[in-house]
Amino acid sequence: MKALPNVVLAVWRVVSGEARIEQVAESVRTLLAEHMPVEGLGVEQVDGAGGFAETLAASGAGEAWAGGAGRRACPRKVLKRILSWCRKGGVFPLSAGAAAREGLSGLAPGVAGRDLLVCPLGAVSGECGVVLVLAAGSGRVFTASHRALAQACVEPLGVALGNDRRWREMRALQEAAEAERQSLLNRLGRRKLGDTIVGAEAGLQAVMERVRLVARSDVPVLIFGETGSGKELIARAIHHGSPRAAHAFIRVNCGAIAPELMDSELFGHERGAFTGAVQMRRGWFERADRGTLFLDEIGDLPAAAQVRLLRILQDGWFARVGAEQALHVDVRVVAATHRDLAQMVALGRFREDLWYRLAVFPIILPPLRERQEDIPALARHFAERAATRFGLRCVLPTAEDIGLLSAYAWPGNVREFATVIDRAAILGDGEQLEVAKALGFAAGAPGPPKAPPAAPQAAVPAAGIVPLAEAIRACIEMALRASRGRVDGAHGCARLLGVNPNTLRAKMRKLGIDRRRFAGEGGACSPT
Repeated sequence: MKALPNVVLAVWRVVSGEARIEQVAESVRTLLAEHMPVEGLGVEQVDGAGGFAETLAASGAGEAWAGGAGRRACPRKVLKRILSWCRKGGVFPLSAGAAAREGLSGLAPGVAGRDLLVCPLGAVSGECGVVLVLAAGSGRVFTASHRALAQACVEPLGVALGNDRRWREMRALQEAAEAERQSLLNRLGRRKLGDTIVGAEAGLQAVMERVRLVARSDVPVLIFGETGSGKELIARAIHHGSPRAAHAFIRVNCGAIAPELMDSELFGHERGAFTGAVQMRRGWFERADRGTLFLDEIGDLPAAAQVRLLRILQDGWFARVGAEQALHVDVRVVAATHRDLAQMVALGRFREDLWYRLAVFPIILPPLRERQEDIPALARHFAERAATRFGLRCVLPTAEDIGLLSAYAWPGNVREFATVIDRAAILGDGEQLEVAKALGFAAGAPGPPKAPPAAPQAAVPAAGIVPLAEAIRACIEMALRASRGRVDGAHGCARLLGVNPNTLRAKMRKLGIDRRRFAGEGGACSPT
């Protein structure tokens, strides 16, 4: 048959473009019908261990495969016969009478009075199947060329059978994952994934406005906030509001990684780069490609890693540990810290150029004690979450509970707040929220201490304590006196203080210190 190669190629194209066996069977039947008298095509999967056949696809022939796809009983003698055919291979033509004698009418009730081509698929062990090609009309209508054409389609149809099995397995896994996801959401008391930002319309309104402004761009963001104030929530909000939302959000706690492993964790390593590197490993930057990398506690990043991070922020290029070839990634960096990075820069503990790269758009997250208006909403949110998590009756906080919560200083911020509400729900056992006990105060005892008021600007410092700016001024002047007004060099003031000369000059300008006043004073170092 001259059309054989073209038909087989067309069948392969169908198989490569479709995962479901139903669509494949329909397309193959249409292709075969152009070159041979085909009215129907069915794909039956046979489980050799259980003796059952499952109709995976039924195309054409009206009622030939009554009931369509589904699980049907396969007689033992038919199963034995099909397995025998699979051992021999090839295509077997069966007349209407032979099909009835073999019991195939049990698989496809509508084949009575029709000729069949039986094309075994798969292996003898495990799952196997057959393709039943039903003739159009009665009598012996399938010729040798027709059988050759059907035989040529066996291999692609076998591949289609395997693809369909894998598709169904993936669908089952997807359904199981969705069920697990829904169960987790129910336990967490949420309707959808994603972190809820309580106070977005109140105490955090200014912060969320800055998040909205910066999310659409790709500039680095530096989030300042105390421990437990919700810096990661803000970083996720930036990611979800950006064009990168469909890609990965990777969180790395720079303070939790050993300094000697920092480069390997961030940038990856090649096999054999160091002892224990038994295989190549992608770093966090590679994993966050086209997404967002959240560097929490950026102030704990070692000096060597700061240099490599600076290069990535500049041009997106980096190299794995032990690699010779540089790689390029497209990653948006959001950093966060509870430290005073400006002071760390002044002391030489954080690179000044990296500071300028990261602090393109700073966001200051206020502590909970400065967001008193958010405490009632936070209390309700965490009370509902605790009831769902612990299987308790939902009890909302009373006005007295809100008063106790508002009076507390919350040094641990929202993280501590959530813990206290969880403890109060457990102590109340679904009857009430034991907020007083959860805060650590017995019933009837004085309430929790309020946050100390901010000291006025003109407050007199305690004995022996001077303002920080005055202490820094005194230290710099002492070093200038020792270096006779010299800033750079081996005996300069910057060397004595262990800071960058440019940083020292900037600090001196800010404090109004003139080094020329100390040029003629005696000191430990003689001028050169």
